[in-house]
Amino acid sequence: MADQPKYNPLTASTFFDDGRSARPLVVGTVPRGSLAEDNLNVPKDADTFPVPVTRELLARGRERFNIYCSVCHGLLGDGNGMVPRRGFRQPPSYHIDRLREAPVGHFYDVITNSFGAMPDYAAQVPPRDRWAIIAYIRALQFSQHAPLAELPAEDRARLGAGGPR
Repeated sequence: MADQPKYNPLTASTFFDDGRSARPLVVGTVPRGSLAEDNLNVPKDADTFPVPVTRELLARGRERFNIYCSVCHGLLGDGNGMVPRRGFRQPPSYHIDRLREAPVGHFYDVITNSFGAMPDYAAQVPPRDRWAIIAYIRALQFSQHAPLAELPAEDRARLGAGGPR
């Protein structure tokens, strides 16, 4: 069994006249997994959004987050989704310092290429929706760590009076 006849990839072959086994791609072929069509791709350390962050983008991000991300990360991004409750590995909370300080390019890379136990979602989530999800993640992070000075006066007064948060 150790000496079975087989062809090794990219070795010389007598099948074609030029002796090569690898054939040139047909004109117009786009390889699967190519980032050539992803004009929203950024480096991992990028900290600016390549799309404008609008209410519509945040609404789309919330919708996509609830569909693809909340099953593991939870609706609040705290890592308490249904999947970890069923015994699978718990993802980190988006509210820890490491992820609050992570550049947006990190999140784009993780959604596109996977990280740890998380699979990639490049085939399921188009690039613009990835940015919508990332914008929503940033909104979730801000919602849990908003500085008191940035709240409206009536909300600050209510918090000072011990009212509901």
